[in-house]
Amino acid sequence: MPSFQTRLKITGLRPGNPPESVMDAAVEALGTRHHVEAHQLQIAGGVPQLNLRFLVEASEYSGENRQAVESAAMMRDAVERVALTGSISVLRRSRGKWLPV
Repeated sequence: MPSFQTRLKITGLRPGNPPESVMDAAVEALGTRHHVEAHQLQIAGGVPQLNLRFLVEASEYSGENRQAVESAAMMRDAVERVALTGSISVLRRSRGKWLPV
């Protein structure tokens, strides 16, 4: 199964939401469609960033990429309910490297 990673910048919390609700929302949303292999919060350029690694069911290459991008967008929508977000990226693991989709 192909492995993907999505990186989502978090620029703030919506009122009434604890910090842990951001990762919870991301993992829950992405987990409804794919197996989430790992998740972590990093600081990139002084901005918090969610990194989630997930598997997409094997099919044809462009279909796998499309599923990953659609799922990342769905995950972002879920996170937007509890936090303000910045840029998002989707990467695919290929020959030991993470490459942009």
